[in-house]
Amino acid sequence: MKGSGGTEGGLIMFGGGFLLSAVAIYFFLDSVVATTTDVGLFSGLIRGRRGLQDVGHMGRGYTTSMGIIFVPFVIGVISLFYDAAKAWAWGLTYVGIGIIVVEILSHLRFNLAMKTSSLMIMMVMFAAGVGMMLRSYRDYGNVLESIEREQEE
Repeated sequence: MKGSGGTEGGLIMFGGGFLLSAVAIYFFLDSVVATTTDVGLFSGLIRGRRGLQDVGHMGRGYTTSMGIIFVPFVIGVISLFYDAAKAWAWGLTYVGIGIIVVEILSHLRFNLAMKTSSLMIMMVMFAAGVGMMLRSYRDYGNVLESIEREQEE
């Protein structure tokens, strides 16, 4: 029976390695906690690194320069409704969407909440799984033949 990569007998090893790596990735991602910050990439650059703080929302400070990031998107949409054949209007709209996405993603902060020993075990599991998957592409038929030839000599 042909296994992974067309080699003999590599399917079980590939499946085991894939399962081992998948479990390690699941445990790693299960330990990551995602929170948000008060200042994003563009809003922090507009008003300085910390931003102009508006203390209000439950005592937390939020930057007041968030509205400026929507300006390219709004101008692009207005231009598209006026004349959708203009390439620059499409470009401005895409740039505006890109700025908004970057701003949202730059507000995320990831914290890893686990012990170092657990992290090391997960890293070893992942590395062992990848090693098993790569080893499954090796043709064991040729390896066994070469071992038999060496023993005969």
